[in-house]
Amino acid sequence: MDVFGVVLIIFIGIILLRSVVQVNEYERGVKFTLGKFSKIMSPGWNLVLPIFQSYKKVDIRTKAVDVPEQDAITKDNVSVRINAVIYYKIFDASKAILEVENFYYAVSQLAQTTMRNVVGSVSLNELLAERDKISSEICKIIDEATDPWGIKVENVELKDVSLPEEMKRVIAKAAEAERERAAILTKAEGEVEAAKNLAKAAETMSMTPGALHLRTLSTINDVSSDQSNTIIFCLPVEVLESFKAGNAANAIKKLTNKE
Repeated sequence: MDVFGVVLIIFIGIILLRSVVQVNEYERGVKFTLGKFSKIMSPGWNLVLPIFQSYKKVDIRTKAVDVPEQDAITKDNVSVRINAVIYYKIFDASKAILEVENFYYAVSQLAQTTMRNVVGSVSLNELLAERDKISSEICKIIDEATDPWGIKVENVELKDVSLPEEMKRVIAKAAEAERERAAILTKAEGEVEAAKNLAKAAETMSMTPGALHLRTLSTINDVSSDQSNTIIFCLPVEVLESFKAGNAANAIKKLTNKE
């Protein structure tokens, strides 16, 4: 074998070694032949001929992209700042390369504009109370828009909603007023219940002879255990009535004697 043959064999071997491309399990390779899409390379070793063929690797794992904080105005004209995180993965590597120039940048920009549009269609109360519902709506819109790019949006989560300081103070005052209203209602309900119980107790005592007198004695016993030197003694109604009955009997007796 002459020198030319040896050089040719070595040259072919180098070309073959440089033509072997490894695609990892979490990747897919988009192969082009003479500038035209030819196939999607599966994980493992693949042959890509220099000059005639080229390829691009695409990571098909789920990606978490932090959407930068955005200024938005709600439906009731309240200015807020929101940010979110979007989770997506590529289900068709060829579309991700052929249909959009830079799918990372495209998904991020689409998420920002969609987020502002959706926030602008809801009120501040809805934004704060129904965050999961709004996140699902944003996810649905982005998923439909990115489907032609071979991208599946799995989830969108609103991370934070920042309000202006004056709006925070207004919300705090409203919450405080609501708590005061609830406290007043609770107190009023307690007073109504207490009044009903007192009325029931008074009715029971009035129907039971001596009950009020026993209650008075019990009160005196409780007061006597205190260090106070002043005791206010209340006569039961039964005692007053007995005095009244006695006076009436004495008056009748005097009239009888005079006759």
